[in-house]
Amino acid sequence: MRYIALCCDYDGTIAHHGQVDQATLAALQAARDSGRTLVLVTGREVDDLLSVFPRLDLFARVVAENGALLYRPDTREERLLAAPAPASFVATLRAREVAPISVGRSIVATWEPHQNTVLEAIRDSGLELQVTFNKGAVMVLPTGVNKASGLRAALAELGVSAHNAVGIGDAQNDHAFLDLCECSVAVANALPAVKQAADFVTHSDHGAGVVELVHEMLADDLGSREPLLVRHHIMLGKNAGGEAVCFSPYGVNALIVGTSGGGKSTVATGLIERLRAKDYSFCIIDPEGDYDAVESATTIGSPEHAPAIEECIPDTPAGNSVINLLGLTLQDRPWFFMSLFARLRDLRARSGWPHWLVVDEAHHVMPADWQPTDLTFPERLEGVMMVSVTPSLLPTAVLRGIDTLIVLGDKPREMLREFTAANDLPPVAPPLETLETGMALLWNKRVGGRPTLIKLEPSRTERRRHLRKYAEGELPEDRSFYFRGAEGKLNLRAHNLIVFMDLADGVDHDTWLYHLRQGEISDWLRRAIKDDALADSVAAFECDPALDATASRRMMREQIEARYTLPAHSPPGNGSGA
Repeated sequence: MRYIALCCDYDGTIAHHGQVDQATLAALQAARDSGRTLVLVTGREVDDLLSVFPRLDLFARVVAENGALLYRPDTREERLLAAPAPASFVATLRAREVAPISVGRSIVATWEPHQNTVLEAIRDSGLELQVTFNKGAVMVLPTGVNKASGLRAALAELGVSAHNAVGIGDAQNDHAFLDLCECSVAVANALPAVKQAADFVTHSDHGAGVVELVHEMLADDLGSREPLLVRHHIMLGKNAGGEAVCFSPYGVNALIVGTSGGGKSTVATGLIERLRAKDYSFCIIDPEGDYDAVESATTIGSPEHAPAIEECIPDTPAGNSVINLLGLTLQDRPWFFMSLFARLRDLRARSGWPHWLVVDEAHHVMPADWQPTDLTFPERLEGVMMVSVTPSLLPTAVLRGIDTLIVLGDKPREMLREFTAANDLPPVAPPLETLETGMALLWNKRVGGRPTLIKLEPSRTERRRHLRKYAEGELPEDRSFYFRGAEGKLNLRAHNLIVFMDLADGVDHDTWLYHLRQGEISDWLRRAIKDDALADSVAAFECDPALDATASRRMMREQIEARYTLPAHSPPGNGSGA
């Protein structure tokens, strides 16, 4: 379920002339019975609201006083979200014959034409207050307090993201909370400015418009309205015409594939970066420790500590997480992922969290010979982005659950053929036989046609992450470099580039030249460090017999330091990890 919360204004929306009719009450009950959470968002004070509307029990929370007060109907508890109304300010208004005046826990309200007097009183009092208008009402609150700020507090208590909320309203003071909700709806009687800003407008007015919205939510979770929600889309890149190519933030199921060094992690990191910028939540399954540096994410697990399922499922869904699997053996990873995936699906159904599940090096947790069970793996994936070297490394059942393929590198025809074959589809010809760095092919099996050539939107953080990880991080044992020598008498492990150069300076000349002449160093840089450009530079001189150990070591350090930050003078043998 995408839309877990329905957030409604009161006057002019669910209520007409202050009253809610039976048809609207029945629709609200039906929305609640469907498992959704209802939140009332109103400018009224709680006591006033209780006097005209006895069915507050339908709502999990009431945001009252235009965002200044949070009320829990089940316990009748109140939580003040703003400073109380200043008594001196109220006295000033009364002294200037402003009437009527309503004073709540925080809000002070009157009516036009007293707005100028109210503004003058704020100025003369030297208070930091703001005025909000609502169809003739003049509401005074502390600066920054509005229906959006109150709704954020309500959703936080309920453990629901605003990206899983629908808002419906009609007046000026509804703009802020409607904009906060993933989908904003205006009833037919709404002010023109509210209609213009909303994602769509109901055909009916007042409560009948709310009934209409609830019926659509129950019918298809507003799936038919998805094309209208382009304001939330996540950019992938631009096509040949310079037009943006985007993903919907909901329901995406994509596989990124490409040869080593083709930029798969750059694409994934860029999408994660833009998800984070729009406050969508994500959970990254990280088999190789590539995402420890992702901003605003909590890392669970390490090379020394295998994550537990319970650690990965938060009590209160919030924020982003990276599940580092380096502490798990290769044999245990599929079982762990299968168990975690089932729990995440249940959590998402209840709370919407996480909006995206990113599975890096997906073949580690779903190898080609893996047999997912019907209970844990759906026919069609939702909100999942996978990264792998090639489609053939994944099970057919997984490939059939994916709609969108993103291809990078120098084998696009092979990648497309593997994906279409797994889905029993005819082959698709790529427009190019090899793709330059920064370019990708996008193909959706449900849309069909020729793949779209895209210039990828660059990632702001990928280069920094790559440099930090490989220069200073902890590569697993199977991706570390080992100085062993021609006779295998040594076993010196380099788990990053800093340690590699420290060991390179410390080993004897024969050991260094042995590994250099075998081409092992460029192979390691290509395979483990995933830096083809550096590997090519090293390969150009590593077999040159004219270079002695001293000269080749110096050239190696120059090549690495040109791309990575290493200590200026590392003492030989320091940090060898032997």
